[in-house]
Amino acid sequence: MRTNIKPYMLSLVLSACSLICFAQANISPAKKQSKTIAITGATVHVGNGTIIENGTILFGNGKIISVTTNGQVPQDDVLRINASGKHVYPGFIAATTNLGLIEIEAVKATLDFQEIGDFNSHIRSIVAYNTDSKVPATLRSNGVLMAQPTPQGGVVSGSSSVVQLDAWNWEDAVIKTDDAMHMTWPVTPRFRGGFGRPQVSAEALAERTQTAINQLTSFFAEAKAYSEMGKPEVINTRFEAMKPVFSGTEKLFIAADGQKDIVAAVNFAKKFGITPVITGADEGYLVIDFLKNNNISVVVKQPHALPNNNDDDVNMPYKNAAILANAGINVVVSIDGYWQQRNLPFMAGTVSAWGLDKEKALSTITLNAAKVMGVDKTTGSIENGKDATFFISAGDALDMKTNKVEQAFIQGRDINLDNLHKQLDKKFSDKYEAEKK
Repeated sequence: MRTNIKPYMLSLVLSACSLICFAQANISPAKKQSKTIAITGATVHVGNGTIIENGTILFGNGKIISVTTNGQVPQDDVLRINASGKHVYPGFIAATTNLGLIEIEAVKATLDFQEIGDFNSHIRSIVAYNTDSKVPATLRSNGVLMAQPTPQGGVVSGSSSVVQLDAWNWEDAVIKTDDAMHMTWPVTPRFRGGFGRPQVSAEALAERTQTAINQLTSFFAEAKAYSEMGKPEVINTRFEAMKPVFSGTEKLFIAADGQKDIVAAVNFAKKFGITPVITGADEGYLVIDFLKNNNISVVVKQPHALPNNNDDDVNMPYKNAAILANAGINVVVSIDGYWQQRNLPFMAGTVSAWGLDKEKALSTITLNAAKVMGVDKTTGSIENGKDATFFISAGDALDMKTNKVEQAFIQGRDINLDNLHKQLDKKFSDKYEAEKK
């Protein structure tokens, strides 16, 4: 059948394509590290809450060899980088983001972060991750060097993976495949009437929510029974994808904000022998003892937000992460969206301004994030044997005024920090400077 595209629609598609073609920041992934490198004289922010003054970082073949104070460089053929007066940080990790799964919000063909249906456990975000996206380069310039591309939508959304942000394809990018299954605890929104919208009773809302919970329980019960079977005659891809969750090799992230929903979500997971990670947790500060007793890690939403309830403390979004972390809970700070991830370090900076020690705030986007994703043995901090994924900043990387990333390494590779924003800035700065002359 012949497709009839209206002229204005064709024009829109061609315009979008030309925009994508124009927006080319010609940046190739860095080559593999070929020579041992020593960074000397820096203030090293390890990522585990400690600082090493006048530190020396020695790394080769993509791995950290040693981190010392006033360290002597034992080899003569080492490339030395003098970072005196500067700071070295572990690469920041963007948690629960649709980075690489979306490019231009107004162009549907570039949206690949959500599937139709409620139970999509078989969906894997990693196979849709776009390493040619122009967005990661803008993140690297602020120190965000790793991310957790996460599917969205439905009740069970699918599996995320952990990637580094300088790669030719998703196979090169991946640090850990299928690190976590993501789901949203069923909560029916309360409609308050309005034009054409009838008032919904509390009883009706409760019934809808309970129906959704029953369906979710049934799905998990069937999936668990399937996981305990021998080799099935017929493969159920949705249930097959849940096996790692029940075996404990894949984490379960549950989005829940209200205190009752957080408690219900954790108790639900516990019934199936799972210790979940709670994401969102707007009212996590109200159930601190419960979270601690159940050893629950929390991925909090961005601090720059409005309170959930009318009678909440207006500053609670700023303070929530600090309250939880100071109580001994493993806290990760996240931020919505994909291009906004470049502001992730400043979210951690806000948390530090509202009650959390600066180095502990740094941990919320480095080592803490690596722990909940199960990659803390290889990344998340500047320690011996871990990936050489870190960057040099002229100032405090959690402060918008002083964050100035001068050089960055991903698995030992000296990456290019150019991006489309910098290119456009230079282009038009040169133009107006020329006009002045």
